[in-house]
Amino acid sequence: MKKNSKTLKAYDNTEFLHSDGARMLRIQTEYMEPDQRLLRKGIKHTVIFFGSARIQPGDKPGYYAAAAGLAEKLAAWTTQEHAPTERYHICTGGGPGIMQAAHEGAARVDMKLNVGLNISLPFEQHINPSVLPDHAFEFHYFFMRKFWFVNLSAAAVIFPGGFGTFDELFELLTLTQTGKSAPMPIVLYGKAFWTKAVNFKALADAGLISREDLKLFKIVDSIDEAFKIVSKGLGSSHSERARSGQKDAWPTVKKEKALPKKSTASRVKKRV
Repeated sequence: MKKNSKTLKAYDNTEFLHSDGARMLRIQTEYMEPDQRLLRKGIKHTVIFFGSARIQPGDKPGYYAAAAGLAEKLAAWTTQEHAPTERYHICTGGGPGIMQAAHEGAARVDMKLNVGLNISLPFEQHINPSVLPDHAFEFHYFFMRKFWFVNLSAAAVIFPGGFGTFDELFELLTLTQTGKSAPMPIVLYGKAFWTKAVNFKALADAGLISREDLKLFKIVDSIDEAFKIVSKGLGSSHSERARSGQKDAWPTVKKEKALPKKSTASRVKKRV
């Protein structure tokens, strides 16, 4: 009699794990694995940089150099002002262009401050070399990637970009507008681009957004102006604000009740 082959355990059955029926499991792993790894690495707070993957060094408007310069300045600031466990990490989509520029800038101070949330795409976007392997994450689902962008973010800087950048920007603005995410410094870099690409005032004039919504973000044209807004919004440090009773410079909303400490998402302001 022919001996039966060994029956696979469900969690060893790769055919099932990659099937439509196991989609929920795959979604859960894109929450659980980053959560546990971020916890181990002590990464609690991020400043997110969004922008085009197509912008290259030496671009005429100077966006690449500006992203690198701003990230370097923020990395130096948080290294000087905050304890290692309270530092703000520079978080991007991990790819080329503006993402690589920001990571190159932060790496001039400390490569460990970089976090890359990559997305698997048909044209194989790879993590840029300024992100350490254990600080690099690979996502299949855009919505899980965006969850992690927002969940740890304390500020956001958005450079010119295409559909992906606009998707990230407007999700962030929507979450903030609706109170699903705590207000934070949101900086749009490049006045010439943003005032031409999106007529925010026209939306307010048409009654489609409120005048107050125009205060959710600021449009700037210099590294110094962007740095001032972000650093002032974040404050000098969590511990100093706690001791002095000083409030965040950026408006806050009521925080949700924290989850048990074992979750990374519970150790920061719950946002989404």
